[in-house]
Amino acid sequence: MEDLIKRAAKDLIDSKYAIALTGAGISTESGIPDFRGPSGVWTKNPEAEKRAFRSYDMFLENPKDWWVDRLTGPRLLQGLEKASPNRGHYALADLEKQGTLKCVITQNVDGLHEKAGNVNIIEYHGNSLKLRCVSCGARFGRDEFDLEALLKQDDLPPICPKCDGIVKSDSVAFGEPIPVICSHRSLEEAEKCDLMIICGTSAVVYPFANLPRVAKQRPNVTIIEVNAEQTPLTREGISEYLIQGKTGELLPKIVEEVKKYSKNFL
Repeated sequence: MEDLIKRAAKDLIDSKYAIALTGAGISTESGIPDFRGPSGVWTKNPEAEKRAFRSYDMFLENPKDWWVDRLTGPRLLQGLEKASPNRGHYALADLEKQGTLKCVITQNVDGLHEKAGNVNIIEYHGNSLKLRCVSCGARFGRDEFDLEALLKQDDLPPICPKCDGIVKSDSVAFGEPIPVICSHRSLEEAEKCDLMIICGTSAVVYPFANLPRVAKQRPNVTIIEVNAEQTPLTREGISEYLIQGKTGELLPKIVEEVKKYSKNFL
């Protein structure tokens, strides 16, 4: 394990353009449940998964009813606004501040990378704390709309002040296209990087899970996994090696080694 941590630190230092991909596993240590794990939201509540699969179709059919249901019905993930980053998030922010890490592409919709201090973030599946116009793609903070007032006034859905389009939550639902800007930027990063560190993702949700495969098509790209369990990337040989364990424990150790390595060569 220690040898792998040191190897990852050296690979990061030697890289010219390193990026990180993150999934639900990096946020579970902040008290945010994943969806498909043993204690996942959908594992415990299969009906909630069925509703999630229908959500986008419901929005397209009747945006007003979709919003009423969203504001009055049960929420899948409670307390995201109060959730705090953990040591894994702060480790990635530290790597970016050092200049070692160039970008974080995350599946997570909790906004914790931004809270931790990362700046160059691509929120591939959106952010549940933000809203987005489905016409022009403009994003807004939730506090830019008084959703409760719109509900009471029977004036839903929210309307985009920039183009008069319909506004929905920014998080991407099943069947909803990934926003073009996010999709294009993510592909550009995957095609540009010479190192990709994959943290806390099962790598089974597409098209996100295709990004390591895009990177792997080029020679001399190092792909590292920091995951609790093996993934298809491990088994298919997409990743060079797996450091198995909790991201909140392993990523800070990698950062410590990066700092040691850097000092030795000053």
